[in-house]
Amino acid sequence: MKYKYKARSKEGSVESGVIEASSKEAAVDILSKYNIFATSLVEVKQGIFSGKNISFFNKVSKKDLAIFSRQLAVLLESRVPVVQSLASLSEQTKKQFFKEKIIKISQLVDEGNSLSEAFSAFPEVFNVFFINLMKSGEASGKISESLDYLSRHLEREADINSQIKSAMIYPVFVISVLVVVMGIVMVVVMPKLIELVKQSPAKPPFFTVLMLNFYAFLSIYWWVFILILFGLIGFIFYYLKTKNGKKQYDFLSLRIPLIGEFFQKTYLVKFAENLSTLISAGLSIVTALKITKDTIENITYKEIIAETEKSVLEGEKISSALKKYPKYVSSFVVQMIQVGEDTGKLDKNLLEIVNFYQKEIKRDVDTFTALLEPVLIIFLGICVAFLAVSVLSPLYSTLGGM
Repeated sequence: MKYKYKARSKEGSVESGVIEASSKEAAVDILSKYNIFATSLVEVKQGIFSGKNISFFNKVSKKDLAIFSRQLAVLLESRVPVVQSLASLSEQTKKQFFKEKIIKISQLVDEGNSLSEAFSAFPEVFNVFFINLMKSGEASGKISESLDYLSRHLEREADINSQIKSAMIYPVFVISVLVVVMGIVMVVVMPKLIELVKQSPAKPPFFTVLMLNFYAFLSIYWWVFILILFGLIGFIFYYLKTKNGKKQYDFLSLRIPLIGEFFQKTYLVKFAENLSTLISAGLSIVTALKITKDTIENITYKEIIAETEKSVLEGEKISSALKKYPKYVSSFVVQMIQVGEDTGKLDKNLLEIVNFYQKEIKRDVDTFTALLEPVLIIFLGICVAFLAVSVLSPLYSTLGGM
């Protein structure tokens, strides 16, 4: 059950929030462990449309996890007890959903669970990669180092995602403006033009008649277009969630000219970065490959890593296994891994791959943005010209008949 509380801290400041516990008494006990003393405790009734049930509000970003991991690493390195460290971080966390999870993790650790076991209770926040790295840290007695690896890993992933999102802002903005302009023309301008054309004794040209008939049809059957559009979008999303649809999309996305190469670089960075982090934390290569396979979203690369894992189990090197897939793994990656295996510095060489491709990805994003701007301007110009002709043609024909 969840309880909404109002409380005072040890220093006297007023705090409020939501906490999950089996009873009111348990909720009070949990809060008191963090030197928070409840003054009001009310059970929260969870409705279907409650914001807490919407995943958007519960999203813990990679940046949030990176900051959390780094701060926890520093606290543990400074010999601050785990429970006390988690309590301190829960007070600093602004996102209520994440704050609740940290408090629960602290409670589980206080009850005698290991840190990795406590994290594994919340797979919606901490994935398999995170938990396995924590297990490795606990086994080697280097939890703070594992957390430091995690923070750097999450920061690199967040940087790549940020670069991709920034490249999409401009086209989304331009298309949104175009949709708004077209909507204004269709709703505000066209009805007035139709009235003008009807009042004119002159016969309008063919293009004008075509546009007006299309608008008349659209004004009556607009709901059909809306249904078709939403139906098509719904079908695409449903199909992509199926195993066959996801596999086909993952395969085709790697074959698209220019974009496919960009996706390949992105997946290779993730593969190399994850593998490097896991090997640096002390995991065996086979285990590291198995965990890395689960962190890659693309099915094609999942299958490649799975086959590589089998080959390594049979005594083959990673570089030899990856040579079999020249369309998806570049010779540069294979050579760097081979040198790393020969010199015993595989984790460092994998990081060199990451650093190289991160620069390549940034360069690709910059190039893509630079090329996209003139293309979108031309596209926007064509659409505006089409709208202008649609509006001005009937207007001129009407005025000409007066």
